[in-house]
Amino acid sequence: MKLKLIDTHAHLNLSAFDQDHDQVIQSCLKEEIGMINVGTNYQTSVRAVDLAKAYPKDVWAAIGLHPIHLGETEVDDWELDGQSGFKTKGEIFDAERYFQLAQSSPKVVAIGEIGLDYWYLPKNENRKLSFKEKQKKSLLAQLSLAEKLDKPVIIHCRSAFPDLISLLQKRKEGNLKGVIHCFTGDWAQARFFLKMGFYLGFDGVIFKTDLDEVIQKIPLGKMLVETDCPYLTPPIKKGERNTPLNLKFIVQKTADLREASFDEIAQVTTANAKNLFHL
Repeated sequence: MKLKLIDTHAHLNLSAFDQDHDQVIQSCLKEEIGMINVGTNYQTSVRAVDLAKAYPKDVWAAIGLHPIHLGETEVDDWELDGQSGFKTKGEIFDAERYFQLAQSSPKVVAIGEIGLDYWYLPKNENRKLSFKEKQKKSLLAQLSLAEKLDKPVIIHCRSAFPDLISLLQKRKEGNLKGVIHCFTGDWAQARFFLKMGFYLGFDGVIFKTDLDEVIQKIPLGKMLVETDCPYLTPPIKKGERNTPLNLKFIVQKTADLREASFDEIAQVTTANAKNLFHL
């Protein structure tokens, strides 16, 4: 089967899909939509790998520790669009454990999602600074892991672009490759990441945030499409749980902004995903 689309950032490994992940995956494959299910902590990373192993092709995994899972907090996120929240447990990044998980299957194609997230920070100023430093330390460790494994990274950044840019500028060693997932920055920030060789990922946030300039100016060869499901449901499906089947709405919105055809955006972004993740 030749894939029409690849959702480069899905979360069918999360609890929102506990009851029907197989049905959803089968529906996506029937529509010629492949996917990378992305881990957010060790437990969900293992689930992502298990899902990838369960299918002979077109379902892959990324493994990593999301910055919000470094602390303990109640998450009731605007991205959830009516889904229930969750409580993080404060995982400590264990490089050896993630290294072994990455080696457990050739279908682990990336380290992610990793990054910086300043949306949920402690109120106390000292604790806030401490948590930011913990996030930076974890990110640097996971970037090193990706280079050790020669895998691309999937970077999450929310309310933290200046610090992410500063961290990447100071980090001289290595040869990073990857994607800035759910990009929400401006064109100047986009240009920085593009010059570093990163791709930019676009999902349902393009219906909530003005990213028109970035989408219109980015070289097509550096664009990826994603859903971040079950989060960021496109407005046309408001109130429903998001799935990779909704990737078509992201592609169409992107095509409209670039005055391109749906097929052109679909073909190029699918080729980009295959190129970056060696699919």
